[in-house]
Formats: sequence, structure tokens, C-alpha cells
Amino acid sequence: MIVSSSVAPARRNASATLAMLLADSRLPAGAHVSSNGLEAGLRRGLAASEVADYMRARMTTVVRVEAGAAVIARHLAAAHPDAVMDHLDVLEAEWAARTPSPALREIALALGAGLARIGQVIWPQTAEVLRPRPMPRPIVLGIIAACAGIGPDDLVRLVAYDDAQTVAAAVLKLEPTDPIHVTSWVLDACATLEGSVSELSKLTSPEALPASGAPLIEDWAEVQSVLPRRLFRA
Repeated sequence: MIVSSSVAPARRNASATLAMLLADSRLPAGAHVSSNGLEAGLRRGLAASEVADYMRARMTTVVRVEAGAAVIARHLAAAHPDAVMDHLDVLEAEWAARTPSPALREIALALGAGLARIGQVIWPQTAEVLRPRPMPRPIVLGIIAACAGIGPDDLVRLVAYDDAQTVAAAVLKLEPTDPIHVTSWVLDACATLEGSVSELSKLTSPEALPASGAPLIEDWAEVQSVLPRRLFRA
């Protein structure tokens, strides 16, 4: 069981505080292994000056899928505590159909496993769902959000910020770039999604998950998975 009126949350932190915690790059969840495809992109002709555009493009494509999956998982965990696994199986199938790259699905499962370990320790109520099998990171985020009390708006913004900050951290390792400029890129990218926060935060059905294709990003993920002497796993 995920959420029950008879089981109080282990901690009563503000939703925004919890979102900041989960978005912190110092969280020991293994997120440092990913560049969100940037490493392959730079090798395939993406210029360092175009990284800000890449961040914004992700907001209107893959981030909509990831944020939507997290919000729906949050809803399902709260609304169907006694049959949540069946509902999450449907959601994961819908997410996979919108994430055709095997490399992207693989890294999402790996990042989900790292986050699930944290979730089971800090929010023990999640263990019953998170322990049996690996799940992709956005679904794990949604399950944790349901237990921890993270609101859907904060959850959408968390997914957006995490995505942009992952690219930002990677570009500072891959290209000589002014960190202050990169910080402004993160803010600009997150602002790109802000107009969709209300829409995404209201999603409840797996079938309503956005299908925002990004063929080039999918291609770069596959390239990244076989790069020789790569710095990042994805």
C-alpha cells in the first residue's frame, strides 16, 4: 500500500523543500552518469553555443513525457493504493511507447533504481512498490511524491529543472563554458515549460500521457550508448 489515511507520512516537509532535495545534484542517486544525450550531440555537430537551444527543445519534447509520467504515477499511487502495481504497469507501457530509444529506457531504469534506494530509506511507505522491480525514474519520482506530499505543480517543475541541470552540469565538463551563462540557460529552459505546468499537473490517466516526439534526441541517445571513451553513460 502506498498512501493510506491510517499511515501518516514519515516527514512533514513543504512540497517545495522536498522538490529542492530531489533536484539537488548532490543527492546520491547516480544522476551524474547522464548528460541527457549532450555528449553524443556535441560529437554529432551540436555547437556549444546551441546548448541553450537544446535545453529548451527538451522542455517541449522529452520533458513533457517525463513530467507527465511522474504526475500520473503520483495520482495513481494516491488514488489506487491497493492495486497500484497494475495501474503502474499500464503507465510504464505508455511511457515506453513514447520513449522508443532502448538506450533512453535503459538509463531511465538505472536512474530510477538509484532514486528508489533513497525513497525506500527516507520514505519507507514506498518500499512495497519500489522494491519488487526496477521502474523508470519519472515513475519512481511520482511514487515518492505521493508519499512525501510533493504537489503536482512542484513535481512538474522538479522534472524540468532536473533535466536542464543535467545538461548544464554535463556541458561544463565537456566544453569550456562560463558557468554563469549556463545558469541563465537553465532558468530560460525551465521558463519554456512554465506555460505547460498547469496542463501537465492535471494529468491522471496513463493514456493521456503526452506523446512529444524527439527523433534526434532518441538518435543521440543510441549514439551515446556506444560511444568509445565516453564520459557519460547517457
